[in-house]
Amino acid sequence: MIDARQFLSLLISGCTLGLLSLLCCVAVNADDRPNIIFILADDMGYGDVQTLNEKSKIPTPNLNQLAAEGMTFTDAHTPSSVCTPTRYGVLTGRYCWRTRLKSGVLNGYGEPLIEDDRRTVAEALRASGYWTGIVGKWHLGLGFAKDGKEFDFSKPVSNGPHTHGFDYSYIIPASLDFPPYVYIEAGKITEFPKLSQNAQRFPAFLRQGERSPDFVMEDVLDNLRSHVTALISLQAKEEKPFFIYFPLTAPHKPVLPHPRFRGKTDLGPYGDFVHQVDDIVGGVVKAVDGAGIAENTLIIYTSDNGSFMYQYDGTKTDHIQDEKIQGYRAENHQANGPFRGTKADIWEAGHRVPFFARWKGKIEAGSKCDETVCLTDFFTTATEIAGAKITDDDAPDSFSLLPLLSGKDLASPRPPVIHHSVGGMFAIRDGDWKLVLGNGSGGRQAPKGKPFNKPYQLFNLASDIGETTDVIAQNPEIAKRLEAECERIRESGTSRN
Repeated sequence: MIDARQFLSLLISGCTLGLLSLLCCVAVNADDRPNIIFILADDMGYGDVQTLNEKSKIPTPNLNQLAAEGMTFTDAHTPSSVCTPTRYGVLTGRYCWRTRLKSGVLNGYGEPLIEDDRRTVAEALRASGYWTGIVGKWHLGLGFAKDGKEFDFSKPVSNGPHTHGFDYSYIIPASLDFPPYVYIEAGKITEFPKLSQNAQRFPAFLRQGERSPDFVMEDVLDNLRSHVTALISLQAKEEKPFFIYFPLTAPHKPVLPHPRFRGKTDLGPYGDFVHQVDDIVGGVVKAVDGAGIAENTLIIYTSDNGSFMYQYDGTKTDHIQDEKIQGYRAENHQANGPFRGTKADIWEAGHRVPFFARWKGKIEAGSKCDETVCLTDFFTTATEIAGAKITDDDAPDSFSLLPLLSGKDLASPRPPVIHHSVGGMFAIRDGDWKLVLGNGSGGRQAPKGKPFNKPYQLFNLASDIGETTDVIAQNPEIAKRLEAECERIRESGTSRN
C-alpha cells in the first residue's frame, strides 16, 4: 500500500494511469463512523456570505448551498477575535487566555503554544481509530531549528501538527502576511527559502522576510485545495474514517485574489478574494460528493474571527473607489453584517462568525440554530460523534453540539461563552446578555479602553444587536451575576459547573 505523500504526488501531478491502478487496489471503508472535515476561513466576516446578508453583492454560491443543505448557526462565536488564540481553542477545546498568550498573536517564527501534555482533538480522534490530516495555516508556533541565533531552515521543525496528532500535515507557519514564506510537509520545509520577499502595503500587505521559490502568494489557495481534495480522494477509499482540518489563508491579508478571480465582483480585491474563498469551499464539497461519501461526512465551515474591513459612514472614500482603503461605506458592503466593530474587537463583529454544518441524512437541510455556541465546542462535538474517549483534563471549555446538529435541545444549557479581544479584554455572554469587563473595544475601534477598567458595559443583544446602548445602570444585578460567573470560569480552569 502506498503512503499519503506518494498518493498526493500522483494526484496533484495528474498521473491518470497511476491513479487508476492505485484506486483498484485500495480498500473500501469498513468503519461507518462519519468522516469530519473542519474548514476554518481566515478573517471572513458574518456579512460576507450572501445567505447571512441578503444585501451582500459578493457571490457566495457554494457557501449558500452548504447552508441550504445543512444547518446555519446564527449565534456562533470564536473564542478570540484574532487568529492564534482561536486556533488553539479549536484544537484543544480550551480558551487560549489560560496559556502564556494573554493577548495578541504569534508571528511566523513563534515558539510552540500547544503544551506537550495538552491533548488536541486530532490526538483524541486518532486514538479512537481516525486518520488525521491538516492542510493550511497553522499559526500556533513551530520549533524551527537554530544555528546560534540564526534559524536553520535546512532542518525539520521539532514541533507542529505532526507532533500534535496529525498523521499528515502540509502547512504554512502563520498568516500569509508573516514570514517565513514556506510550505512545511510532515515537519520538513519543502524548499529552502533562498529568496527575500519585500514588504508591501495594503491590499497586497506583506512583511519582509525569507521566501521559498515554490511559495507564490497568489497560488497558495489553489495549492492547498489540491492537497485537500487529493487527501479526500485517498482517504475515502481507506478503511479508517478521517478527520481533515483545513485552515484557509484567506480572505486575510495579503488580499491577493488569483488572476482568474480579479474583477469578478464589483467590490474590489477584497470582494474578489471572498468570492475565491467560496470557490475553494465548493471544491472541497465537490470532492466529497464525487467520492460518494456525502452521507457519511460532516463538513463544518466557519471563520477564526470577523473581517478586518472597517465600516464607514458618509461620503468617505472606500475600497471600491480606492483599493488601498481598508473598509467600505455601509451602503456598499457590510463585511461584518449588522455588528459593531471589526476583527480584534470585543464587540460582536470581532467574534461572531459564519458557521455552517452539513451531514446529509443526519442534519436537516435548510435548518437553523439560534443557540449561542463557541468554536471551542468542536473538540467535544467531534469526539462524541467518533465515540472517542476523553479525560477530565481534555477540552475544559468545550461542549457537544451533537444534539443541536440533530435538531434537538441541549440536555442542559451551555455555560456562558467567554469572549476575548486582541488586547486581552474579556466579555461574557449568557442568553440575551453580554457584559464587557472593560471600558472600550479592547481592539482596534476607538475607544480601545483597558481590560477590567470601569465603567463596564452591559448589552441586551435581543433588542440591541448593534451594541449601541449600555444598560448596566438599569440592570446592576445582572451585571454583578455575569461578572461573578466570568471570574469563576477564569479562575477555576474550566467552564464546567
